[in-house]
Amino acid sequence: MGRVALVTGGTRGIGAAICELLRDKGYTVAANYGGNDDRANQFKAETGIPVYKWDVSDMAACQAGIEQVTADLGAVEILVNNAGITRDGTMHKMDTDMWQAVIDTNLGSCFNMSRCVISGMRENGFGRIVNIGSINGQAGQYGQVNYAAAKSGIHGFTKALAQEGAAKGITVNAIAPGYIATDMVAAVPDQVLEKIVAQIPVGRLGEAGEIARGVAFLVADDAGFITGSTLSINGGQHMY
Repeated sequence: MGRVALVTGGTRGIGAAICELLRDKGYTVAANYGGNDDRANQFKAETGIPVYKWDVSDMAACQAGIEQVTADLGAVEILVNNAGITRDGTMHKMDTDMWQAVIDTNLGSCFNMSRCVISGMRENGFGRIVNIGSINGQAGQYGQVNYAAAKSGIHGFTKALAQEGAAKGITVNAIAPGYIATDMVAAVPDQVLEKIVAQIPVGRLGEAGEIARGVAFLVADDAGFITGSTLSINGGQHMY
């Protein structure tokens, strides 16, 4: 069996692509999900990848979930913090619940999940953590102060934790996807999406598999000299 990799938000979109590629490369993969049981069961049936349901914004739930994954598959050596939600709205229309839900799920989960696995990684002298940020955390986006703040926070979180883990064989990196052809992007109105694509130099949306290949590169055993970095995969839309 290969190294154990846990992917949050792993049954749909980018997360599903990451899980499947890591499985194909010989890793032992676990997919976390938050709510859609039908999709999770379909994903499990189609891929053979075990799925685990818990709320990544809840520390106690993360601890219990990771304990179960460890009991079933072994200690988590690779963590991909991919889970994320949107609650869009301009500041004068955004309420506290919209703000807090996105901060807790998108950014708070990175702390919760990393905190639960970091001690084991330190003891074993090996670990790979990849946090999925966003182009909108780098450049900002109208109507997404909550999402942009959370994703920007992920990039700072990554750089700080990378410094703490380096001496123990733990690398921590981020990927900042641009606009990827997922359900989340499909929900954007057509006229808005057309304007977005027009701003992408390569002239198209990205594919989930392109993000997955970036993750596979960063979690490899021989990627130990890459840490604290943010890999932008955005078709040239934002060069940062």
